[in-house]
Amino acid sequence: MALKQHIDSKLRFDQQVDNSKAYVLPFIEKTKTIGNGISVLEVGTAEGGVLLPFIERGCFCVGVDLAIGRIDLANEYLKNEVAAGKAEFLCQNIYEEPFLNRFRNFFDVIILKDVIEHVPEQEQFIPYLKNLLKSGGQIFFGFPPWYMPFGGHQQLCTKKWLSVLPWYHILPRPVYKGILKMGGEQPQITIDLLEIYDTRITIERFERIVKKSGLKVLQHQDYLINPIYKYKFGLQPRKQFAPLTWVPYFRDFVTTCVYYTVG
Repeated sequence: MALKQHIDSKLRFDQQVDNSKAYVLPFIEKTKTIGNGISVLEVGTAEGGVLLPFIERGCFCVGVDLAIGRIDLANEYLKNEVAAGKAEFLCQNIYEEPFLNRFRNFFDVIILKDVIEHVPEQEQFIPYLKNLLKSGGQIFFGFPPWYMPFGGHQQLCTKKWLSVLPWYHILPRPVYKGILKMGGEQPQITIDLLEIYDTRITIERFERIVKKSGLKVLQHQDYLINPIYKYKFGLQPRKQFAPLTWVPYFRDFVTTCVYYTVG
C-alpha cells in the first residue's frame, strides 16, 4: 500500500527537511560542529531535502544520486541554493574517476540516510568513503536493521496485506519471492524488494565492516520507533530501551532504526 509520500515528491522533500533538521543534523552536531566552511556530501540524496538544514547553517553541500529524475527534482526544489553556489546536485556514481579526482579528501561530513541497506558490496563501499573525507571527517549512517519487522521495505508493496505483514522478508529468498508472487505484487516492486533482500544489513554486520575498515564508532543511537515514522505512520519517535541495545542480534528484531557517526 503506497504511502502518500511515495507518490508526492514535494511532500517527501518537506519531510526530508523536517526530519533532517529535527534529528539528523542535531545527531551529527554532537561530534562535529556544523556551520560556515563545512562541506557535506549526501550519497543517495534523492530530492535533496536532508541537505537544506545544512545549507542554512552555511555549509557547502553536494548531493549525488543515480536516479536522474530525483536529481532533477533536487535542482528544482533547491534552485536558489544551487544558483547561489551553496549546493550542487549530481547524477553520478561516486566510484567514477572524475568524481573521486574532484572530491578526494574534500568533505567534512558524508551522509547516508536510508541508503546503506540498498548498496551492494558494503565491505568495499564503506572503506571507499574514506577517500572522500578530510582528515577528521565523519560519516553518518541511518538505516533500518534487516531483521526489524519491516526491514525488507515491504511497506512499498501495493497489496495492503503484504505491506503490513511483519518479518516475512527474512524467510529464505525463494519463499519470500513466492509469497510476493502469490500475493499478486507488481513485478517491478518484487524486483526492488528482492534487491533489498540481497543488500540487507544488520547492526552486527555493519559494526564489523566499520571496524574492519579502520573506522571508529563515534556515537550510536538505536530507535524503538524510527523518527521517519512520524511522517509515515503518525508515530512519535522513541529511543530504544537501553537494556535491549546491549543484546546482540535480538536488538535487530526490535529496533526499527539506528543512527551512527563514524570516523
